[in-house]
Amino acid sequence: MRPERHGGGAWRYALTSDEDDGDFWGFAHEAVGLFTSSADDEGARRVLLAGCLPQGGLLESADHVGGRRAGAGNAWIALLDEDGATMGLYFVNDVTVVDVGPSARGAGLVDLTVTLWCADALPGAERWWDLLRAGHLNRTGMWHDLAPGDRHTWLSVALWSREYRRRGRPDAPAGRVFTLDGRYVDDEDSFYCAIGEAVNGPCGYFGWNLDALDDCLRGGWGATAPFTLHWESSAVAGARRSRPFTPGSDDPPFSLLLEILEERGVRVDMR
Repeated sequence: MRPERHGGGAWRYALTSDEDDGDFWGFAHEAVGLFTSSADDEGARRVLLAGCLPQGGLLESADHVGGRRAGAGNAWIALLDEDGATMGLYFVNDVTVVDVGPSARGAGLVDLTVTLWCADALPGAERWWDLLRAGHLNRTGMWHDLAPGDRHTWLSVALWSREYRRRGRPDAPAGRVFTLDGRYVDDEDSFYCAIGEAVNGPCGYFGWNLDALDDCLRGGWGATAPFTLHWESSAVAGARRSRPFTPGSDDPPFSLLLEILEERGVRVDMR
């Protein structure tokens, strides 16, 4: 779908019912609060759909604020680029309209407030989606200066935007050599940032936990085993790890990562 611009410019969000693919809920210019967790439940959100053009089940629920029928159900929220293409999707539970009013963003638009639950829209992710939308998430190493707590958020955007960024490109053929820059690998998340970038380029994804890494190594995620991974600066990275890959830490043992790679046909060249 390539929606026309309305009011304040290009739509940035689109909503569709999860229960009926034909029930399109409309567009919004902003989704303020989607990437903000509540204090009592990290998945709970109060989201202002600013400059919203509600349709279908969402429009019906907006007509029943305060009543039982204000609950619209489960949905998908799509993040749109400037041409209206979907960059990524978040599944949201229990969308309920709690307030609606006219919007200053254009005639016929409303500012619609909903409550919902979404575990995947991590705090801070909006920054990276905005850069992707503007075409600026295009340089290697953009994650290098992130604090440890922000790396998982980076990986979440890499995961949910992977299909948009790959745009149907096939996996690299077997036998490829990938170079991993190990200078900034000091915990598990930074390893996944580095290997995702090595295989799939800027903001690339190639797993964000052991199970996901194993899945990626089976094909369909950018590389075809067997391949070779040149791990540059591995000794330097090992010396500066603040949270080492050791048994008993929050990270898996470093040896287990290597074992999974090697079992799936990856020759790791530590340099």
